[in-house]
Amino acid sequence: MKVLVSQKRPQTEKSPYFDVAEKYGIDLVFRPFIRVDPMPARDFRAQKVSILEHTAIVFTSRHGIDHFFNLCKEMRITIPEDMKYFCKSELIALYIQKYAVYRKRKVFFSPTGKMDDLIPIMVKHKTEKYFVPQSSIHDDKLKNQLDAANLNHDEAVMYYTVANDFTADEAFDYDLLVFFSPEGIHSLMKNFPDFKQGEIGIICVGEKTVEEAEKNGLHVDYQLSAELRSVPAMIEAYVKNNQKKK
Repeated sequence: MKVLVSQKRPQTEKSPYFDVAEKYGIDLVFRPFIRVDPMPARDFRAQKVSILEHTAIVFTSRHGIDHFFNLCKEMRITIPEDMKYFCKSELIALYIQKYAVYRKRKVFFSPTGKMDDLIPIMVKHKTEKYFVPQSSIHDDKLKNQLDAANLNHDEAVMYYTVANDFTADEAFDYDLLVFFSPEGIHSLMKNFPDFKQGEIGIICVGEKTVEEAEKNGLHVDYQLSAELRSVPAMIEAYVKNNQKKK
């Protein structure tokens, strides 16, 4: 089985990806469908949003974490020790450790990986003023959810999302595709406008990614859940299910 994971190859060979690949004899290919470019500090300042006026940050992706902390460093903003973080999934929450000390009393996450289940947690902290880092490509769904919950919040773009192009001679002969964002789906349809899914499996991370895939007529085989909380776990589940069918 040949699997395309649409992100960069893990820096360590000890990644769970390689454990699954070795266990089932999978040909793993890491090929980002999109690239994420940093936003210069001057472009962020032009949005006239003060990070330090906020008491909590909402992260919906690891990209948001990277660019939030990198921009803060560039702008010499020191994040207070008591800043709270509300994350769309546990995986995203754990990633905060790359930049800040992880303390359960100040890091909160959705148990299902869905914003619908994070909002009630945020409502329990109604006095917080929330800041949401965003990609240059985004919609108003999250803003509308926060408005509907009567939460005090601001959003600002902190990074640019750009599609990566495939070359004409690049083979696209995969049995399973893994996507991490709606932009990845956009890139697939842009690069292969006549794409037919057929027997190709699709794994999506994030409800917006699932929505975008289905909007483009794609069938999503697996997404993050309480039972399957990582991409390697979803790949393994797909392979096992495929073997049963055969």
